[in-house]
Amino acid sequence: MAEGNDEAQDIEKLYEYGDKLSQSKDKSQNVEDYNNILKAAKSNSIKARQLAAQLIPRFFKFFPSLSANAIDSHLDLCEADELGVRIQAIRGLPLFCKDTPEYLSKIVDILAQLLLTAVENVERDAVHKALLSLLRQDVKASLTTLFKHIESVDEQQTDENLRERTLAFIRDKVFPIKNELLKPTEQMERHITDLIKKNLQDVTGSEFKMFMDFLRSLSIFGEKAPRERVQELIEIVEGQADLDTLFNATDGEHLVRLISCLFMAIPLFEKGASNSKFLIYLNKYLFPVFDTLPGERKVDLLKNLADSSPYTSPQDSRQILPSVVQLLKKYMPQTKVGEEMNFTYVECLLYTFHHLASKAPNATNSLCGYKIVTGQPSDRLGEDFSDCYKDFTERLSCVEELARATMKKLTQGMVEHNKALTAAKSDEAKADIKSQRQNATTGLRTCNNILAMTQPLHSKSPSFVGDKHINLSWKEAVKPLAPSNTTVVGVKRLATPLTGSGNNGSRKSRGAGNMQGQFVDRASQGLTYGGSGSRGRGRGRGRGWGRRGRGRGYY
Repeated sequence: MAEGNDEAQDIEKLYEYGDKLSQSKDKSQNVEDYNNILKAAKSNSIKARQLAAQLIPRFFKFFPSLSANAIDSHLDLCEADELGVRIQAIRGLPLFCKDTPEYLSKIVDILAQLLLTAVENVERDAVHKALLSLLRQDVKASLTTLFKHIESVDEQQTDENLRERTLAFIRDKVFPIKNELLKPTEQMERHITDLIKKNLQDVTGSEFKMFMDFLRSLSIFGEKAPRERVQELIEIVEGQADLDTLFNATDGEHLVRLISCLFMAIPLFEKGASNSKFLIYLNKYLFPVFDTLPGERKVDLLKNLADSSPYTSPQDSRQILPSVVQLLKKYMPQTKVGEEMNFTYVECLLYTFHHLASKAPNATNSLCGYKIVTGQPSDRLGEDFSDCYKDFTERLSCVEELARATMKKLTQGMVEHNKALTAAKSDEAKADIKSQRQNATTGLRTCNNILAMTQPLHSKSPSFVGDKHINLSWKEAVKPLAPSNTTVVGVKRLATPLTGSGNNGSRKSRGAGNMQGQFVDRASQGLTYGGSGSRGRGRGRGRGWGRRGRGRGYY
């Protein structure tokens, strides 16, 4: 009973201190009253501490000499054992900055650290609301402070758990309301862009994709953005891909990061950014060691190369064509019997070849034995490249025979798949048959594309497909293109899922995904078939890549 009386007296005294401060015209004279409120932060009474959590920030601005003690006392309340006290104290934190904005960065820093200790949902929600309140008061200072918790400077790493919580808050609470917070628009979008760029040296693959998606959503990088803005984004991706470093074929982490960055750069190429640096790097480092790369990485690399090829400059096309032709010849067999062919490799390389050759057609004279006249010395029309032409066209003919034979087999298989699906009893069996049917459909599209691209190349002066009317097999089908003497099977859009390591935890090693949906039984023709998983634009790789200096591996 006595304890109840003591609690009531403590609360009554706090109300008395608060009333005196409210009524005082010169509150700086009421130092003792405010000191007594600060002391109440250590009271045994829960209600007294809750009331102190309201009063401390309310009169904070009037006692600058007690500011350090006031904030320390309030932090004690934020760390109280009782949930009700903590929530009341958290809600009061933004009030410290209402009339004393010079404390805003400090309070944002405190709230960011409370993200780490807030376990209960209601407590976490209170921290989020307090941070958003301060962001609305001063978005520039608040963002600057928040981003300090996700950056690393040399070996002085920020707390990993705190970094993750802060990043999650920025992703889930700040980014979705960017239009409300980032005012004035251009100034604040530039500020957050600079903050993001500063923090991209040490990120996971999924984090990098998240940041890039956010940057691309800003108006300064929007549809009407000047070319130099788009180029700024591509330079960010190039930096993340480490295109200024030597490539080591045994460095799987760098390979994954490089391929994933190229994938993320393709939408920027479409908007006018240069793909020169990427393609020159591939030509210098990856094409010479292509055979040593893991199989699934070869598929990813060639798909990205094909997607990038329409945006290549004539100068770069001329430089890269020899490597592409060399790879193309390697994967186009000379004879049908006893040879293996990866159809996806050939589809990618033919598509790339057509687009590069359309930019530098006379470069194919010495590479393939063509007779394309441009009037330039580089035509080399006086030289005899007939052996090159014979070899190249023989390989084209072999590819066409293999493609037609495979299409026949796949078409027959489609009928069998449909019958099997009707007869299947279990959901598991049906799912397996549907997967086989989807892979067969992709195989038909691949063969159709190959035939559409090989047939124009038999002429001494061929026409190159320099537009986009060839729809690559892993993309959404519009109207599949096929020569008149082949059987065309109706195609629907595939939904082959991406597979891969799925590890989002290690930074700076972007996974590219194991896109190896086999589209026909390999034993049926004795051929090797490449992966053909579907991959739409805007779907990031997000496998994660290892943070530098943290000892985290790719897998």
